Amino acid sequence: MEFVTKREEKKSTDALLEELMQGTIREDERISLKGAIHTIRDMGDIVFVVLRRREGLFQCIYEKSKVTDFAKLKEAQTVKITGTIRSEQRAPHGFEILVEEVEIYSTPTKSMPLQISKWKLNTSLEAKLDYRAVALRNVRERAVFKIQEGITRGFRDYLYQEGFTEIHTPKLGAKSAEGGANLFKLEYFHRPAILQQSPQFYKQMMVGVFDRVFETAPVFRAEKHNTKRHLNEYTSLDLEMGYIDSMDDIMDVETGFLKYTFELLKRDYAKELKMLAVELPEITEIPRVRFDEIKRKVSEKYDRKIKNPYDLEPEEEALIGKYIKEETGSDFVFVTHYPSKKRPFYAMDDPADPTYTLSFDLLYKGLEITTGGQRIHKYDELIKKMETRNMEEEGMEDYLSVFAYGMPPHGGLGIGLERLTMELIGLENIRQATLFPRDQSRLVP
Repeated sequence: MEFVTKREEKKSTDALLEELMQGTIREDERISLKGAIHTIRDMGDIVFVVLRRREGLFQCIYEKSKVTDFAKLKEAQTVKITGTIRSEQRAPHGFEILVEEVEIYSTPTKSMPLQISKWKLNTSLEAKLDYRAVALRNVRERAVFKIQEGITRGFRDYLYQEGFTEIHTPKLGAKSAEGGANLFKLEYFHRPAILQQSPQFYKQMMVGVFDRVFETAPVFRAEKHNTKRHLNEYTSLDLEMGYIDSMDDIMDVETGFLKYTFELLKRDYAKELKMLAVELPEITEIPRVRFDEIKRKVSEKYDRKIKNPYDLEPEEEALIGKYIKEETGSDFVFVTHYPSKKRPFYAMDDPADPTYTLSFDLLYKGLEITTGGQRIHKYDELIKKMETRNMEEEGMEDYLSVFAYGMPPHGGLGIGLERLTMELIGLENIRQATLFPRDQSRLVP
């Protein structure tokens, strides 16, 4: 029995295209490219057809005297264009294709709601979100999510090399790790259930199995915020690690992740960074300051009265970012030792002063992008803290039982992917860094 495939032809095309994009121009060699027609410019005898593919835009040239079926071509068609390669430094990637044949796969039946061929998609954010799958065909809009891919890839790659195991935890549960009223409640086969605010319980439980774990997954917050920095569903980059000596170990891992990821972006996403004019920050070491000390210093320097002694307000975070930039030149700062009153029950209190915790937030340009810290790992201490907060054990029996069976000193963090993307690129609204945002007013598309 003989089996026939066309894989060799596909590999040949992909290899040739890779050579071309690296600057090795194979003059007059034949190539076939599949993609969508991004734009058409009729110059009389010659027509420029720009093809859009995952790698970017490719210039194709029609000579009307040689190709007779030009009139069939329309923007947004998906096609296969076959022709010969010609060097052209003014074209994207330094070459163009002289078209000989075109095979049309599909033709749009509606006119485009947005002018995606424009360099900048000058329309409202609401219009972009209403027609999200169309808006993202614009190469600059799409570039945001290629950079976001690089951030997620950097998180995974760095943690793999640091000995972490990737896990996948359920998003439906009976009890929330964070507590509070900001929960999406639903019926689960005639029983009450919630959408998880974080994978906290599960990743702690898995530290007892794998020592070091991480997850990239959605989390849900039923908070009635309507700001440029909040979503009701977002992607959290979570990690938890055992056998730590202090919360400094966790901050060291995050610093390593950021350094690794920025180098990855410079190397593999240079095109997107240039397209969006993104300048990545330089990281040597990230400053670490105590919560109470930085509040006092910012209050004194900027003559701002401390309104909330237990948390940081958005305006206060922005001033902290400004202060750290002026004093150290860093865009990042770890704010440590948050008050116990504002941290979850599993946060370990500071033995030197139990009114504070061994926890931290990472601020980037004055915006919180990470919350983390050391956890309580002893069963008796965990139960005692729950009792002081009048918390019930119901629904948390499985979580608590792992501590009764013994757990190592551990801690972890959660990074808001969309917030980090937004700040890194310099976007005005977190929805611009979200494929399909979910907020108080939006459940579609």
